[in-house]
Amino acid sequence: MADLTGADPSGSDSIAVDGKAARGSRRGELPTAHLLAAMTSDGLTVTQFRVADETDEITRFAALLEPFDLTGFTITADALHTQRAHAHILVEAKNAHYLLVVKANQPALHRRLRSLPWKDVTARRYDRERGHGRRETRVTRALTVTDLGLDFPHIAQAVRIRRHHTDLKTGTVSRQTIYAVNDLTLHQASPQHLGQLARLQWPIENRLHFVRDTTPRGRLKDPHRSRPRQHGDLAQPGDQHPPRRQAPQHRRRHPARLLRAIHPPA
Repeated sequence: MADLTGADPSGSDSIAVDGKAARGSRRGELPTAHLLAAMTSDGLTVTQFRVADETDEITRFAALLEPFDLTGFTITADALHTQRAHAHILVEAKNAHYLLVVKANQPALHRRLRSLPWKDVTARRYDRERGHGRRETRVTRALTVTDLGLDFPHIAQAVRIRRHHTDLKTGTVSRQTIYAVNDLTLHQASPQHLGQLARLQWPIENRLHFVRDTTPRGRLKDPHRSRPRQHGDLAQPGDQHPPRRQAPQHRRRHPARLLRAIHPPA
């Protein structure tokens, strides 16, 4: 275990858990480092494990969160951690809440979520954003679980998020549908809040692709990635580029008649 920042997650109301293989961490015959980390909603890495492989993430989930008082927190995690044991631990042992993504690795639960009457759901939220050369629309729908046959510990709502991306340069449109389960009732978490919780999982998935560096606030960065120089940075070996070769310049010779006019013979 490596407590990277010594940070206390207090002051935040949610923590995202995810694991990734750290890019650039393989050295010779040493395998790539697989990291399991917990990050607060403001991007602060609280703690981190190195695990043997992706399957070990499941067994180390509880140990990762064990040192912290998570009363009232909402823990988000990707589909690998949508496990019954994790739901029991979070709600019963840690007095926390959960929002867990459901994918095809839970085939029965995923199939049941897809078959729910989402078109009839009135609890919905629309969010639109524009930036980075694209336009994104997210539609979050929440359905209270009442005799819907969703067999999962402490489940209270099912969530469906549809993301529409439009590339402003090419006009290409892509769509993605995300399902999730959580133990928060509609009075505790509106579709807007559930959509915000689901978005917390995306930054940690991106940041864990990079090797941890000494950047502030526990952020992760690839040391091999090119970056612009900033004022006060120390010069690095790769920062200086050899001067560009310039073609030899030839002086323009004046026509002989001009030379004779300017410099008459003695």
